[in-house]
Amino acid sequence: MGAIEVSYTVSGDGPPLYMVHGIGSRRETWDGLLPELEEHFTCVRYDLRGHGESPIPPVPYTLDDLVDDLEALRQRLGHDRIHVIGHSLGGQVGPAYARAHPGHTASVVLLSTAAGRTEDDSARVEGVVAKMRAEGVEPVLGTLLDRWYSDEFIAARPDAIEHRIQQVLGTPEDVFLSVFDVYAGAEMAPWLHEVTCPCLVMTGEFDGGCNPRLNRFIADELPDAKLVILDDLKHSILIEAPDRVLGPVRNFLLRHRDA
Repeated sequence: MGAIEVSYTVSGDGPPLYMVHGIGSRRETWDGLLPELEEHFTCVRYDLRGHGESPIPPVPYTLDDLVDDLEALRQRLGHDRIHVIGHSLGGQVGPAYARAHPGHTASVVLLSTAAGRTEDDSARVEGVVAKMRAEGVEPVLGTLLDRWYSDEFIAARPDAIEHRIQQVLGTPEDVFLSVFDVYAGAEMAPWLHEVTCPCLVMTGEFDGGCNPRLNRFIADELPDAKLVILDDLKHSILIEAPDRVLGPVRNFLLRHRDA
């Protein structure tokens, strides 16, 4: 199957910055970063295939499919060189896009993603997918929420937690499982050294699936990368602490704004 026409939103002014969300999320996950980034960049947010307002082609999906959708959107909007920022699964789409389309990629920001997994790491994430396939997504949501947010945030922001639950449950289950398969099965280690554009790698100190060890590996493999570890955070750094994500992201992007 070829690329699809994803649903997107464009705002701001400056070089184009394409923003790629993660599993079961939506383009609104970037809202906390927008006010300041829009001053310097044309921010292009979109819903991944099968998510939000985008079409829902038949599963399974592959990482190449997600890269093709991004490239189709770039062509549709007529941008030449783009900056790409991705979270979780989106953090795999970004470098995969840069590898496939180096001439069109100015920089990549990889947030809360994984590469260089050990056998134990892979077994853990594959075990979560297997449990969801056996029992359904909803019964496993508690486990996912505990991996995504700190206990303090869960207690303080029940509204945000409920909104995230509704996003996941509003994603077709076969789509959710298919993109989880992509995230669990994608291994960037063999080709990260081919991504030569400037990169920023960031994760939370207590992100279980995308821990600092895996992100140090990513930063070491990339030829031109900076690593930032955010203390006390788990996986959903964009929702729990957008203000802490913004500083390093903005500084990195401004440094490479006209690359």
